[in-house]
Amino acid sequence: MAAEAGVSKSLVSLALRGDAGVSEATGARILAAAERLGYRSNTLARGLVQGRTMILGVLLTDLANPYHTEVVAGVEEAADTGGFTVLMAHGRRDRARLAHQLDALLRLNVDGVVVVSSWVEPDALADAARRAPVVMVGRPERFTGGVDTVTNDDRAGAEAAVRHLAELGHERIAHLSGSRSPASRTRREGYGEAMGALGLDRRVAVREIGDDPRGGERAAEALLAARPTAVFAVNDLAALAVLDRAHAEGIAVPEELSVVGYDNTALADTVRPRLTSVDQPRLVMGGLAVEMVVERLSGRTEDRHEVLTPSLVIRASTARPATEG
Repeated sequence: MAAEAGVSKSLVSLALRGDAGVSEATGARILAAAERLGYRSNTLARGLVQGRTMILGVLLTDLANPYHTEVVAGVEEAADTGGFTVLMAHGRRDRARLAHQLDALLRLNVDGVVVVSSWVEPDALADAARRAPVVMVGRPERFTGGVDTVTNDDRAGAEAAVRHLAELGHERIAHLSGSRSPASRTRREGYGEAMGALGLDRRVAVREIGDDPRGGERAAEALLAARPTAVFAVNDLAALAVLDRAHAEGIAVPEELSVVGYDNTALADTVRPRLTSVDQPRLVMGGLAVEMVVERLSGRTEDRHEVLTPSLVIRASTARPATEG
C-alpha cells in the first residue's frame, strides 16, 4: 500500500490510525490507495501492537428482556462516540453459560466488559477485573473490589410505586416479585417497608416468579386469586403477565385493577392500557458504564459505584379503586 500511495510504511500506519500529523491531502491519497487495494483494517492485529483492541464486551442475561437490550443500546451509543466496537455475548438465563461467555470475551482481548446481569458470581467478576476493566450494570450480590457498578435505587423506586397507589386510594396492594436477584429482593423490601409506613402491614401480599421464564403467568394467576385492587410488579415483563391474566379473567384495568411495572421499557408505552412504570434510565446507565471502562483504561484505580434515582412515569394502567375495603 505504501508503494501504491508513494509514501513510507510508517506514514501509512499513521494515516490509518487517523493521526493528526498526517496532512489532509496525504491522508486522502493513502485512503484512496487502501480502497483500490481492497484493504480492510485488522482490528485485533492492530490491538496487539497498540495495546488496545478498541472492542468492548457486553454480557447480558436475557435478550428477551427489553431492560437488558435498552441498557445495551446505551452502551453502543457511548461506545460509538468513543470509537469502540461492541461485542455482545448472551447468557440465555444460564449461570454456567454466563461464566463461560465472560471468559470467552476476555480471551478475545476486549478492552473492557460491561456486565448487564446480576447472575455472574462475585468471584468470577473479581477474576475478570484482574484481566480487564469490568463494570456491572445492576445491583450486585456483593460489592467486589476492582468492579465498578451502575445501578438505580431499587428501594426508592418500589416505595414510589406503592406510594402512588396508596395516594389513589388503594389498600389491597399486592407485589409480584421476581427471581432471587439482589434487585428483586431490594424492590420486595422497598414494597414491604412502604406498606408498613402507610399502616398497610396486614395487606402485604407477595408472589414470587422465580427463575422459570413462565413463572410470571402462574404467579400472576395466584396473586389475582386474592383479589387485590392494585399490583406492583417487579418489572415490566411481570406487569405484562398481570395484564394478560387480568384480561383472561375479565378484570378491567384500571377500573378494577391498577398495575405498576418497573424499568419503563418500550413495552410500557406499547401495551394497552399504557403501563405506569418506575423509570430507571437505561441509556444513561449504559453510557455511564462505558465511561467507567474508559476511566479504568486511563488509569483510575479506585472503585466507582453510581446509584441513580428512579422516577415514576404515570400512564393509563393506574386509577382510583372502584371500591376498597
